[in-house]
Amino acid sequence: MSTRWYPIYQRGNPQLRVFLPNFWMKLIRSEHEQPPNVVQFSCSMEMTKYDVKNYLEQIYNIPVVDVRTRIAMGKTKRDLIGGYISKHEDTKLAYVTLPKETKFEFPNLFPSEAKQKMEDDKKSLDEAKKNHKKYLEKNKHRPGTPGWFTI
Repeated sequence: MSTRWYPIYQRGNPQLRVFLPNFWMKLIRSEHEQPPNVVQFSCSMEMTKYDVKNYLEQIYNIPVVDVRTRIAMGKTKRDLIGGYISKHEDTKLAYVTLPKETKFEFPNLFPSEAKQKMEDDKKSLDEAKKNHKKYLEKNKHRPGTPGWFTI
């Protein structure tokens, strides 16, 4: 089931043709809390639940118990100036249930960078609080004076 155009048959061997499927799947983080053995994928609109199951079992050797699919509507937005309405594409979501003993945990790709960023944010927030307190102490005897008029 492919809609791509392939080169016409030519005599001789080897045939330089590659047949690629139109199917694609993307692992996405679930918006809502899911059981540990349920994984959410975004997939092409043409895929059925049987295609999703075969895709995961045949290509990635993942044991699949059940597959549920749904189509999520794309967001609509009205342009303030032109007044026209634009809409993002609809997406098909597949919820794949794995065996009970299998637990999927979404990978944490950048753990050290996240900790470093949190520490930097906390340090800059503490410094901003300290500077603001210092500013208030300096101007507490002159109420009503504008902020740009400081000594």
